[in-house]
Amino acid sequence: MGRKHGSEETSHHCSWAMAQREVKQTFVSNLNGTSLGEVALGSFLAPVCLILRAFILVQYYQAKGTLPLPLPLTSHLLLDFSVLVIPLVLSCTLLSSILLQVIVCLTLMSACVFCYIYRTSFLSSVVWPQKIVSLLQSHVQFQHVPFVTLFRVFVNVKTAISILAVDFSVFPRRYAKTETYGTGVMDFGVGAFIFANALVSPEARRRSISGSKMSHITKQILSVWPLLALGMARLVSIKMTGYHEHVTEYGIHWNFFFTLAIVRVLASVLLVVLPAGQLWLFALLISGFYQFALETSELKTFLMHNKDREKDFVHANKEGIFSIAGYVALYLTGVQIGLYVMQPRSQVKDCLKMLFILFLGSLLLYAALFICQTLVEPVSRRSANLPFVIWSVAQSLFFMSCLGLADMVILFSKGACCCRFLPSSMNFEEKELTPLAYKKKGEIERLCLIQAVSRNQLLFFLLANLMTGVTNSVVDTLSCSNLFSVCVLLLYMFVNCLVIYVLHICGITVKFW
Repeated sequence: MGRKHGSEETSHHCSWAMAQREVKQTFVSNLNGTSLGEVALGSFLAPVCLILRAFILVQYYQAKGTLPLPLPLTSHLLLDFSVLVIPLVLSCTLLSSILLQVIVCLTLMSACVFCYIYRTSFLSSVVWPQKIVSLLQSHVQFQHVPFVTLFRVFVNVKTAISILAVDFSVFPRRYAKTETYGTGVMDFGVGAFIFANALVSPEARRRSISGSKMSHITKQILSVWPLLALGMARLVSIKMTGYHEHVTEYGIHWNFFFTLAIVRVLASVLLVVLPAGQLWLFALLISGFYQFALETSELKTFLMHNKDREKDFVHANKEGIFSIAGYVALYLTGVQIGLYVMQPRSQVKDCLKMLFILFLGSLLLYAALFICQTLVEPVSRRSANLPFVIWSVAQSLFFMSCLGLADMVILFSKGACCCRFLPSSMNFEEKELTPLAYKKKGEIERLCLIQAVSRNQLLFFLLANLMTGVTNSVVDTLSCSNLFSVCVLLLYMFVNCLVIYVLHICGITVKFW
């Protein structure tokens, strides 16, 4: 009798678990995304937060004459988390319906702090226009390419927030990945992740090939084993735990780690033989031929409407396999843009010219996207079609332009207020730093959360995926209230940031290869 009751209870529990899995799977399925404008609007939030963080530090420096803040290990982490991470979490949850107002409010806060800084700094020294001209003609120096690090870090942070937030009802359905066509915020996240990796690839940094081309390709194939291992680990863990999965995303056995690995290998092979100056042309040809195949063959019908997943491996993972073409084109474009932004520039005006060109490129690509969506088909992350590639590049360039402009504002603040230790991608050229000043500069950079995430980006992404699985196993995400959901998300992000921050403070870089 006891055994029968036990088996019934187990059966009931399994049925309930399966039902919950189906409910969660349905929750992230059949979505249509949001407008291009709303995705673009979100690009302003992170730059405004960066500027606000910088102005807060400048104001403290003016008041006390020193940096870092008191209790630096704690206070700098809390400041960065409060100003850089919390607004991103709230903007895609409780405040998603008033995103414009949030950005305007943060901008006004920054403007108020700036006015205070202006009154106490500029009026007592050189005339403002003369100061601007002097700064424009100044020389800059940087360890990392301006704003590229910022772009990669914020793409990673936004991805970490979204992969858990999407399981809560407080996360707007229009931000989640679309089913077939559409432009969701998470759709852009996928393209931006590929693009961000391409920006800092060895080819984009003009690293010379050591040895023969064949040995270089072999080395690149071997270098992606961590991604393949992570992909296998994710596949096994999902199948064993019964974690809900959106099959039309990549397929039954496929996931984003496999896509990252294969795109990296294929792109490395192509980059060995293709001329560096014409990568954008070959990217256009690849995505153009792929789109031509979608339009003139049965491939589009196969990808979008064929439900026969049991036939073979290709049928089971068709989205993951065929979307590779679009992602390779996107990667090649990222390398091409990386080659441009990585060129040495020594003056502020040269950096501003680069930002203008990136912004102009973004506008031209948005015009091309409008034509493509009108004459061909809408954006589809599922197939990674030509409009998806164009949109991913256009939106990435726009986001980079916004971050670059924020970096310039911070640089000008440093120059105007003589607050040279303020964390940013660029510094005004200094002929020689004293040992004490050099030590001070290193200490401030060590306390920066952005530098911490940048140091261990793959680990941060992996930790976010792991924490997402753990959170889903202990919290019934769909039944949570909005307030509780946001508290869980903030705790989850704080744990992720704390782990990465502690590793950075200890000088630990985790490499998987």
